[in-house]
Amino acid sequence: MKFGYFDDKRREYVITTPQTPYPWINYSGQEGFFSLISNFGGGYSFYKDARFRRIVRYRYNNVPTDEGGRFFYVYDNGNIWSPTWKPVKTELDSYSCRHGMGYSIIRGEKDGVAAQIRFFVPLGINAEVQHVTLENTSDSKKSFKFYAGLEWCLWNALDDMTNFQRNFSTGEVEINDNCIYHKTEYRERRNHYAFYSTNVAHSGFDSDRESFFGLYNGFEMPQAVAEGTSRNSVADGWSPIAVHRFDVELSPGEKKDIVLLLGYVEIEEDKKWESPGIINKKPALEIQKAFDSVDKVEKAFSSLKERWDDLLGRYTIEHPEPELSRMVNIWNQYQCIVTYHMSRSASYFESGIGRGIGFRDTNQDILGSMHQTPELAKQRILDVAATQFEDGGAYHQYQPLTKRGNNDIGGDFNDDPLWLILSTASYIKETGDYSILDEMVPFDHDPAKAKPLFEHLNRSFYHVVNNLGPHGLPLIGRADWNDCLNLNCFSKNPDESFQTADNQTGRTAESVFIAGLFVYAGKEYVELCRRRGLDKEAKEAEEHIKKMEEAVIKYGWDGEWYLRAYDYYGNKVGSNECQEGKIFIEPQGFCGMAEIGKKLGYPLKALESVKKHLDTKYGIVLQQPYYSKYYLELGEISSYPPGYKENAGIFCHNNPWVMIAETRAGRGNQAWEYYKKIAPAYLEEISEIHRTEPYVYSQMIAGKDAKRHGEAKNSWLTGTAAWNFVAISQWILGIRPDYDGLMIDPCIPSSWNGYKITRKYRGCQYNITVENPSKKEKGIAKLYINGKEADIEKYKKETGVLIPAAEAGKTIEIKVVLG
Repeated sequence: MKFGYFDDKRREYVITTPQTPYPWINYSGQEGFFSLISNFGGGYSFYKDARFRRIVRYRYNNVPTDEGGRFFYVYDNGNIWSPTWKPVKTELDSYSCRHGMGYSIIRGEKDGVAAQIRFFVPLGINAEVQHVTLENTSDSKKSFKFYAGLEWCLWNALDDMTNFQRNFSTGEVEINDNCIYHKTEYRERRNHYAFYSTNVAHSGFDSDRESFFGLYNGFEMPQAVAEGTSRNSVADGWSPIAVHRFDVELSPGEKKDIVLLLGYVEIEEDKKWESPGIINKKPALEIQKAFDSVDKVEKAFSSLKERWDDLLGRYTIEHPEPELSRMVNIWNQYQCIVTYHMSRSASYFESGIGRGIGFRDTNQDILGSMHQTPELAKQRILDVAATQFEDGGAYHQYQPLTKRGNNDIGGDFNDDPLWLILSTASYIKETGDYSILDEMVPFDHDPAKAKPLFEHLNRSFYHVVNNLGPHGLPLIGRADWNDCLNLNCFSKNPDESFQTADNQTGRTAESVFIAGLFVYAGKEYVELCRRRGLDKEAKEAEEHIKKMEEAVIKYGWDGEWYLRAYDYYGNKVGSNECQEGKIFIEPQGFCGMAEIGKKLGYPLKALESVKKHLDTKYGIVLQQPYYSKYYLELGEISSYPPGYKENAGIFCHNNPWVMIAETRAGRGNQAWEYYKKIAPAYLEEISEIHRTEPYVYSQMIAGKDAKRHGEAKNSWLTGTAAWNFVAISQWILGIRPDYDGLMIDPCIPSSWNGYKITRKYRGCQYNITVENPSKKEKGIAKLYINGKEADIEKYKKETGVLIPAAEAGKTIEIKVVLG
């Protein structure tokens, strides 16, 4: 069942009914100011850090869901409704929500009055624009009242929802010239405030929540709206809000535009005050002036669209399947940018409070957005490297506002350092900029301990070498990629986190997954050594990689698939010998990507086992059989009910590792089958089952052992976005950057006739045509460059061809024929 449709020309998903299976959201913002916007106008805004600079209050896990934050009302001769449907939920004559690239447009109509609100965060401005258009669609004069409001968060989102004995006494506002300023705590340690302004005169306002709503009313029926009036209240403690009321008269067909602005301002300490007790409004007024007309709003909106034209124009496909085209050209790339900015911090499943930017998370996220924003990727690599320890380990997370490691979580997740090698190699392949390796980066943010980034990569590599277990496999530490496989935890306390509980100190629990990652990423480290003239170091690293491959072959192979791990006691995890959890997806994917035991046929056998034991109609589950009880020696993975999250759920993040492994094995048909199963555009028809947005990936889909098989959770902020874009763009479609140029190495379904790719790379545009007359899955038979057939042997590399990087500014025409 569909709840809307894709408008590919406008790059929008159009929701045509407000009663979606779950709130379907969008994001706006690319720099410091960010907004989450649902199809009901719900959500919130923050500046840089969703915990410490939360501007709009939002209540998670609320009943009913998605209430608060922003709210809009129309009072039409006693009839009250919301153009966003919620919170009033009056049935509308028409409704639509258009989620686009960095903006959302919601329109509701009732009894001859239409109200449309366009939300977006302009480039270079710390504000959310709400462009309201009110229209009389009837054939008679209409008089009505329009309310636009929001509830302020008292900055620190965790403190805001817990420290009421203080917070009920700190709220402060100023009201001046149709603008409500939120200045809570500005009198003391804060140098920032927020504001909610309008470019036309309001007819009334409220800034005190109880005065506007009434103590016992909900968002669906504020007392002031029910009476068609305003209290003109000035908050003094308790709960400050910001509401503007507009009394509107429109002739038939007439429209009225209102520009509302939710803004954020930081001011230098010595310039905080205009006069005693009165905030310095000058920077806020400058922002308000920049958007005081519809023309100015339209100009800013055009600039935003041009920005997305650029970002989405760097990799495009022409293909007969619209689902594939919209995923590759629009939504997957869009989600990669959002995930780069948000990491795992702020979504409708992540509260923005408990998690900052993850070391492993962000190093994977930028793999998907590297071709769009390499300059941002470079800065993120340097930022995250600065949270590394001198021994090569790292803080598992850091706070985006301070960029310092999160002591609450700590480190000892032993896969973390290796992801830094992959992200750095990806940056160099995309840009050709080796100077990043010479950038001085501190360890643990201590300038006295600064070393070149290459030294950080060296320590990342040797952090594994120096932490091997009894079988020569990497020690797992607190956990590896699967945060819920806690082999040293042994937690019996329900009040502690599995990730931060005291661990046993034994050096026995080993991860075969980290071994596969080490081999895969280690080869990139070896290549970087060689390109720096460090041949001795490269040879030493190769020896360590060879020993790791031997350890996996000897101790990490279970006969038909790769083992997952060895636990604290030295027992196998993910073995046919186990009663439950016999086979796991992660090592099959990464050991297959690393081609460990290729001469022995191991990767292909492992992939056959994935198909046999883990595949379902909605994707590949994490392990089988599920854990039916809590295993103290395994940790959180066994705490979930069957089929959910890490206990045999479909963890979409690791499905593309299997897709990539399939392409390395030359099996394009199977890689494509897996891709389609979890790509959201292909799931639109079953939205009532899938529930989350049909335009972005979710972290998890309930597995075959769950009662809600096929139901997704945790949409938007997931490494699924980056890895699926890598899988489809670089390995299935086969256009991927390399150190010396662009690799072309398709591995596609044999049923395809071909496709065209436009790829912008190092200042050039490559127009690539792939033809498949012989209905092959892999293998290039002919190569044409700028219309002339080339000697394919001169360009061959591995299973594809390498087109050397051209001089910037050129357009290169490439055609490959599979055969």
